[in-house]
Amino acid sequence: MQNAGLAALGLNWRYLAFEVDPEHLGKALQGAKAMNFVGLNLTVPHKLLAVDMVDALDESAKAWGAVNTIAFEGRDEHGAWRPARDFADGPRETRLHGFNTDADAITRALREDLGLELSGAKILLLGAGGAGRTAALKVASEGVAELFLVNRTRSKAETVANEIRLRHPGLKVTTGYPAGPVDLLLNATSLGLKPGDPVPFDGQQFSLRQAGAVYDMIYRPAETALLKAAKAVGCRTANGLGMLLYQGVKALELWTGQTAPLEVMRQALERNVYG
Repeated sequence: MQNAGLAALGLNWRYLAFEVDPEHLGKALQGAKAMNFVGLNLTVPHKLLAVDMVDALDESAKAWGAVNTIAFEGRDEHGAWRPARDFADGPRETRLHGFNTDADAITRALREDLGLELSGAKILLLGAGGAGRTAALKVASEGVAELFLVNRTRSKAETVANEIRLRHPGLKVTTGYPAGPVDLLLNATSLGLKPGDPVPFDGQQFSLRQAGAVYDMIYRPAETALLKAAKAVGCRTANGLGMLLYQGVKALELWTGQTAPLEVMRQALERNVYG
C-alpha cells in the first residue's frame, strides 16, 4: 500500500517492515533517527510504549494515548522544526514527533464504508483493549447518543467507560449488552482472525437482528463469522480494510506533505490482502 503510494508520487523512498522486540523499541527508534528515516509506523504492542519515547506528541496522540505514526523532524538554521524531507543531507538535530492516525481512520471508515453518521447513534462496541479503547474514545467524541461496552474482563470495560464519562459527562455509557436495537455493532476483539473462532458476542444476550450495521476491524479473512452472520440477517457490513487504508493514507501525507493517491493505495492493499 505505502510503496504503491510512494511510486505514484514519484518519490525514491521505500517503506519496509521490521520486527522489533518491545524491549528494543527505544534502540530501534534511535537507530531510525541515526539513519535519517523520514518516518515510521508502529503496531501493537509499540503504540502505547512509544508515547513516552517520542520528543513531541501531536494532539491526536495526546487525545487517544497511543502513537502509531512517527514523523522525524529537523531543526533549521532559524531554530524551527521542519519535516525531515526538507533536509537534503539529513538534519543535524532531529526529533521524533508522535501522531495517531488510527482514531480518525475508524470514523472515516464507518462513514465511507457503511454510510453511518455517528452523531446521535447507539453503538455496541466489543473489546476494550488497545484498539477497543481508541475506538470507544473516538466514537464518544463524535456525539453518539449511547455507547455499550462489552469486554471479556468487565473491569477493563469499566475503566474505559469511566474514562469516557470524565471526558464526556453527558454521554450515556453502559458496560453490558443493550436491551433494544443499536445502529452499529463494532468488533474490536481478535475473535474472527482464526478459522473456527466463534462470533465475538454472547448470543443469549444479544441478537444481530438488533443491529442496523456491523463493522469488524479484522480484514483478513475478508469475511469473518461475525460478518457472515450479520449479512445473513440483513445488516449492512464492512471489514477493517478501510480503517487500515485510511490510517496509512494519513501517515503518508504526514511524511510527504502531499495528497496521498487513495485509489492507488486501495488497489494495492486489496491485491495484497485478497489476491
